[in-house]
Amino acid sequence: MEALLLGVGLLLGAYVLVYYNLVKAPPCRGLASLRGRTAVVTGANSGIGKMTALELARRGARVVLACRSRERGEAAAFDLRQESGNNEVIFMALDLASLASVRAFATAFLSSEPRLDILIHNAGISSCGRTREPFNLLLRVNHIGPFLLTHLLLPRLKTSAPSRVVVVSSAAHRRGRLDFTRLDHPVVGWRQELRAYANSKLANVLFARELATQLEGTGVTCYAAHPGPVNSELFLRHVPGWLRPLLRPLAWLVLRAPRGGAQTPLYCALQEGIEPLSGRYFANCHVEEVPPAARDDRAAHRLWEASRKLAGLGPGEDAESDEDSQPEDPGTPSSPSSPHPEEPTVSEFYPSPQSSTDRSTVTRRIPVKAELEPQAC
Repeated sequence: MEALLLGVGLLLGAYVLVYYNLVKAPPCRGLASLRGRTAVVTGANSGIGKMTALELARRGARVVLACRSRERGEAAAFDLRQESGNNEVIFMALDLASLASVRAFATAFLSSEPRLDILIHNAGISSCGRTREPFNLLLRVNHIGPFLLTHLLLPRLKTSAPSRVVVVSSAAHRRGRLDFTRLDHPVVGWRQELRAYANSKLANVLFARELATQLEGTGVTCYAAHPGPVNSELFLRHVPGWLRPLLRPLAWLVLRAPRGGAQTPLYCALQEGIEPLSGRYFANCHVEEVPPAARDDRAAHRLWEASRKLAGLGPGEDAESDEDSQPEDPGTPSSPSSPHPEEPTVSEFYPSPQSSTDRSTVTRRIPVKAELEPQAC
């Protein structure tokens, strides 16, 4: 009996050590107030993205949830407005697997939002699932889509400077090896998926590095952030159904909750004084060294040029003047007709003292026309 108790005690002690040294995330203690500032968080309908958006909303930011599913995105926007007490949380449709959707989102955003202070690329996939595309779906969603979106939103980021871009990466980048001759080849089978996922995370780190070089002196800084081992939908999404009941308790014990996973991306977005570290990789709320493949400036520049082609960017497209994409005058009459299916829409909240908790009574889809009046922080 004594041996059993000793064994249990040792196990508990080991777990406490592992939890506080490897699992528990240090809290972000960045800017307390974001009033008058606008943030975009991709993949914010669940997991790390939703917790990131919640903290931004609690600090008073206007938060745009850029999500693929309209139903889940609008539901998340409703939840975050209720939990944060901030009505400036809206949904806009974005499918990173579709370059047309990325362009439609950027057009709608630039025509409706006068500011962009924080852009957080949180959305990502770890497997192609049953989808079969003639291109590398993992690279498209995890890197090319965010790459294109960043380029299209750069005019607004620059006019709102100082502003920040945060790319959520992963420690899996350490296993990545980019083959530029097969960069966009389709991925087939779980072994190729594992390799392609690691490669896409390496692309995230190199993208942040090259973006920092390209934007030096503009007031826009960028960072790659590793959220840590997180118990999120990404972890269990592609696990066989019969295995999930066995893994869930284990995941709860040894993986971070999504709120903990959001701390490093929030740190990169909010922490004052890290501007000189633009382009670096962060984990556990501090800068971390990366392997040689992730700090290869020649590879970063080569990836940049290859990504421009894969994203369909024309010469000078990322240097467009912001004057042609200013938000419309809110007093300009808008058509009452429903938005085109390809055009992103937002969910708007109408508070009322007698408002019901039924989402259908407090939300509706409208063409993007809202405008934010900047406020002093």
